[in-house]
Amino acid sequence: MNEKYILILGAGLMQRPAIEAARELGYKTLVVDGNPSAVCAVYADKFEPVDLKDREGLAKLALSMKSELAGVFTAGTDFSASVSYVAEKCGFVAHSFEAALNASDKTLMRSCFRKDSVSSPEFLRISRNDIVSYLKPEVFSKITYPKVVKPVDNMGARGCRLIRNEKEFLFSVEEAVRYSRTGTAILEDYMDGPEFSIDSVVYDGTLTITGFADRHIYYSPYFIEMGHTMPTLASIEDKYSLIKTFANGIKSLGLTAGVAKADIKMTKNGAMIGEIAARLSGGYMSGWTYPYASSFNLTKAAMLISLGKEPSDLIKNRVPLDIPDCPFKVYEVPCNKTSAERAWISIPGKISNIYNLAKAECEPFVKNIFPRVTKNDSVDFPRNNVEKCGNVITVSEDYGLAVHAAENAVSSIVIRLEPNIASTDDFLDGKCKMFEDLFPPDAFEISSSLLSDIENFSKLNPVIAKNLSVASFIFESRSKLADKLRECIVKDYNYRTIEKTLNLFDSICPEHPNFNTEIFMKRLIRGGIQGILYYNDCIQNK
Repeated sequence: MNEKYILILGAGLMQRPAIEAARELGYKTLVVDGNPSAVCAVYADKFEPVDLKDREGLAKLALSMKSELAGVFTAGTDFSASVSYVAEKCGFVAHSFEAALNASDKTLMRSCFRKDSVSSPEFLRISRNDIVSYLKPEVFSKITYPKVVKPVDNMGARGCRLIRNEKEFLFSVEEAVRYSRTGTAILEDYMDGPEFSIDSVVYDGTLTITGFADRHIYYSPYFIEMGHTMPTLASIEDKYSLIKTFANGIKSLGLTAGVAKADIKMTKNGAMIGEIAARLSGGYMSGWTYPYASSFNLTKAAMLISLGKEPSDLIKNRVPLDIPDCPFKVYEVPCNKTSAERAWISIPGKISNIYNLAKAECEPFVKNIFPRVTKNDSVDFPRNNVEKCGNVITVSEDYGLAVHAAENAVSSIVIRLEPNIASTDDFLDGKCKMFEDLFPPDAFEISSSLLSDIENFSKLNPVIAKNLSVASFIFESRSKLADKLRECIVKDYNYRTIEKTLNLFDSICPEHPNFNTEIFMKRLIRGGIQGILYYNDCIQNK
């Protein structure tokens, strides 16, 4: 064991691969986080409670231990600028502080891109004190929609949403500013098209792609990533176009020594950058799905660069990509397997029980289950990527098997909610918060024709008898509805069909009271398995 420490910023789950990589390289870990109870704090050789925003405090700590430190590193946090600040003070290898700031503040980033003609959306900067000026008629009337607003300095899609019309403008901008550490938001044109995440290593004038994933984004007006899959299904032509635009963005920001990750879209006008960060991606990509798909330890390679050492495994395993007119010589460490990550989510309420976590973990091809909530926690339909309930990660040599396994595991996990909770009642009654028309959506977004058949069936069969299998009640009725539901491929938020949902209910609640069929079916369509369990429990608790 080397007697020197690597200073690691962050002690959350996303930093676990960095702690493990440091140990594998033979170093001790000095881990800092503003939260002493962060999940990985206990794994540090030495832990110090320092806010990651406090650059001076971090630099002071690093300088006080400079003779014992070998480098500074982060992954999956939004504090690459803090890393570069400390590195410059201590003489460690990292992107320059200026470049890291460019990649941390979205207005600086967009300004760099505009100056260098890198494809990205047009934008406006809005500070807390500026908001009122945008409401002046001569300004407000010229704003076109849809627009996207986001904090300039946050991650996880916190405060980020689509502004669909002028009624949503003020609320949306105020929310984005509230989530910003500097009280500043960016307002930009909406980019329509499939979205991708790209991780890379910038080293010695070369760019190596170390993960290229399809992102699965849903639930407008928010941007909730329900998972990602790698390798991408994008065509080679689109993939190379996206990489070239990413490379131009990296050069524009001035990133030269470390890692860079992009959220990027392929629009009708070509590749456009959402953002570039000077860090490894969070969301289980750099530390889990990419290593599973490629058999390559990206975190270790990136850490070697931060230590001033050659990333020999990276150089040995990468293959060149023929991308003309690119500012870097481009390589890739390719994937030879497929890894899929999928999230599960909940309707609003308070958790009374969670079923089938152990069962999901034993499903074929499942590598990890990461629950984010537990019994007695309050949950909500997510408005950002931090409010999801958990994640499943799978790996297989076959793309279809990896995706199916992830979605099948998610579909088996059931969150049951406590009865008689106002937020759950409001959701099931279809009440929307101000400026959130049609959000959250129904669990099953079905056709008007099928909805009409459900209404007719409910009138003809007004009661589901006590303890009767609800799946049998509907699917053995020999009705037009039963045939249509068997053919229906619509799935809920967590990849369940209506038939699977009813079978799950029967397995969880073989004994139940009489149900009003009309109410039961409405709760099913609106809230899925959670809606009908909640209906059962509210009756039982009267």
